[in-house]
Amino acid sequence: MTDATFTVRAARTSDVPRIQQLVEPHVDTRVLLGKDVVTLYGDVQEFRIAEDEKGVPIGCGALHVMWEDLGEVRTLAVASGWLRRGVGHALLNQLEQDARDLGLSRLFCLTFEVDFFEKHGFAPMGEETVDPAVYEQLLRSTDEGVAEFLDLARVKPNTLGNTRMLKHL
Repeated sequence: MTDATFTVRAARTSDVPRIQQLVEPHVDTRVLLGKDVVTLYGDVQEFRIAEDEKGVPIGCGALHVMWEDLGEVRTLAVASGWLRRGVGHALLNQLEQDARDLGLSRLFCLTFEVDFFEKHGFAPMGEETVDPAVYEQLLRSTDEGVAEFLDLARVKPNTLGNTRMLKHL
């Protein structure tokens, strides 16, 4: 293992094929939900990319706004050769800063990587709910992440074994 450095930046449309490559192994093992390429292009502005010294993307993660104070960390993935080298931490730190910059006060994630997220101050959600008026509005969303946050029955097959976690910023 070398002491190579990396940087984190906003994603560009040209990064979408690499995002798909970074995510694919985790989709194959059912750790992450797959996304169609058209969805990745539509969501590219939510993504941050970690890249090595040569400009090669080595990790990605996205921040999706769910409500005025609530966002979701999505699609956090790191290339296998870069695991345990701080890439995931740097991406998550940047996504948290992005959330603060947007005025969000809570971050949600659905993950198998409980220890990783706990190191960043996330805790299992339990039965935490939102205000009934907000819940009613969130129910109107077609976004699967919102359904996962609300713990709706229709997403249960996708969330088996995952932990719903929340962080107050």
